[in-house]
Amino acid sequence: MTMQTLPPIHEYLRSHKKFPHVWCAGCGAGNVLGSIIRAVGHLGLDRDEVAMVSGIGCSGRMPVYADFNTLHTTHGRALAFATGIKLAKPNMQVLVVMGDGDALAIGGNHFIHAARRNVDLTAIVVNNGIYGLTGGQVSPTTPMGAYATTATYGQIERPFDIAKIADAAGASFVARGTVYHILELEKLIEQAIVKRGFSVVEVISQCHTAYGRLNMMPTAVEMLKWQRDNTISVAAVAAGKSAEGKITRGVLVDRELPEFTDVYFNQVVARAQELTGRAER
Repeated sequence: MTMQTLPPIHEYLRSHKKFPHVWCAGCGAGNVLGSIIRAVGHLGLDRDEVAMVSGIGCSGRMPVYADFNTLHTTHGRALAFATGIKLAKPNMQVLVVMGDGDALAIGGNHFIHAARRNVDLTAIVVNNGIYGLTGGQVSPTTPMGAYATTATYGQIERPFDIAKIADAAGASFVARGTVYHILELEKLIEQAIVKRGFSVVEVISQCHTAYGRLNMMPTAVEMLKWQRDNTISVAAVAAGKSAEGKITRGVLVDRELPEFTDVYFNQVVARAQELTGRAER
C-alpha cells in the first residue's frame, strides 16, 4: 500500500465518542497506540479483521480508543482471553497490549505459556518500569537502584528482561523498540503482526509522572532523551559499534516454529473427527 492510499488514522479510532484520552500529557501510551494503528494501516487490514485485547493499567485503555474488535479484560489475563479469541476465530489478527506489570507480574504465567504454545498473537508490552496507574509501585522491570513509592531507598530486586523471557519461553518473534524511535517501532509492530506464531514487541516507554519524578527525569522530554542515549540498534551492533551499557533495539528473535492453532485444528481436531467417524461406522 502506498502512502497515498493509506486509510486515514481516524478510521481506526473512536474519535467521535472516546476523546480526549485519560493519559497524562507526555505519556508514551498514546505514541504506542499511534504506532499500532499506523502499522495496521500500512498492512491494509480492515478494522473488522483485527481484535485488540488489553488487561488493566495505563495501556489497558488502548482498546477504548481503537475502533477494532476490542476487549478490555482483567488484570494479567489479557493473553488468556486473546487465546480464546484466536481459537474461536483463527483468521483474526489478535493484538494484545499490556504493561510490564500486567504482562510479567500477575500475568507472568500466561505470558510464558502463550510463548511456549506459540499461539499466533501479537503481544505489545509497554515497558515503563513502574506501576503507573496505581501509584508508582515497583514492577518486575523496575531497574535496580531506581526509586519507587514502594522502594523509597532504591529497588534491590533484579529486573526481568522481557525479550529474553519471551525468547527462552519459545516465542517465534521477539523485538524491542522505544517510543523515541517511533518510525522504527511501527516497522517492528508490522513485522510482529505478519509473523505466524507468538510475537512479542517490548516497547520502552516513559512514565515521567510516576517514575521520572522520583528518578531525576521529571519531564517526558528528559525520559525520551534517555531512550535516545541509552539504546542501540542491532544494525549498529552488527556494524561494530559497542553495545556496552546500552539496551539493544530491533528484531532479536525471528524463527519458524509450529503455531498452536495450526497444530490444534490440523492434528487434534482432525484426529478427533476421524476417530469419531470411525466409531459411528
